[in-house]
Amino acid sequence: MSEAADDAFDPKAAAEEAGIDLSDVPDWEDEYLDRVSDRLLFNYDLERGRTVEGERFDLFGEMRIESEKHFFHPALNYANHESHEFLFARRVAHTSVGELERLVELAHELADGDDWFVADEEHYGTDFTFVVVADEIADDVRSFVADFSDRNLIKFGYYGHYEVNLAVVAPDEEDSVASDGADVAQAFTLWDDVTTPNRRGVVARVLDRLRR
Repeated sequence: MSEAADDAFDPKAAAEEAGIDLSDVPDWEDEYLDRVSDRLLFNYDLERGRTVEGERFDLFGEMRIESEKHFFHPALNYANHESHEFLFARRVAHTSVGELERLVELAHELADGDDWFVADEEHYGTDFTFVVVADEIADDVRSFVADFSDRNLIKFGYYGHYEVNLAVVAPDEEDSVASDGADVAQAFTLWDDVTTPNRRGVVARVLDRLRR
């Protein structure tokens, strides 16, 4: 997508047309992140400047999907499932494999607690997605992210699963790399159109589950 085409998009007008209240959506002084938030606000509850376990993120987002099946009447529902994605993004001058590994460990710490999701029969899946915005992407970082995969069953899958996703974006270089499942990285590549994801992200996996 060209810069002119992206600038032509008016999120406030689109939100008003869709009946979405933007009063709680913050603005970012960082022009790039502010434009990214315009792509995210329709699917995520967004927050600016979130600190989690000592790690600060410029942008935080939460998406929640609840699904249920009905038997003749909505009051008679079954197969209720909840899926979540937590998005953590920050801008740095340079990133490293060590920083990414630290973020992965943070995700495991969050998954071990009780504050981010409830692991029970209704929990289908939770994604922890970290996006680092940097000046450039080093070769070792690119390789690490491209090959990264971290999916963990809870109670042998009876309580669903959680997954860790990574992406690194260098907007000045119009460059990005994302692990399998980090579909939200498309929102950070302002130079590209947002396309239907080929990766099996959280939304795609939930839709697959509902079609069964």
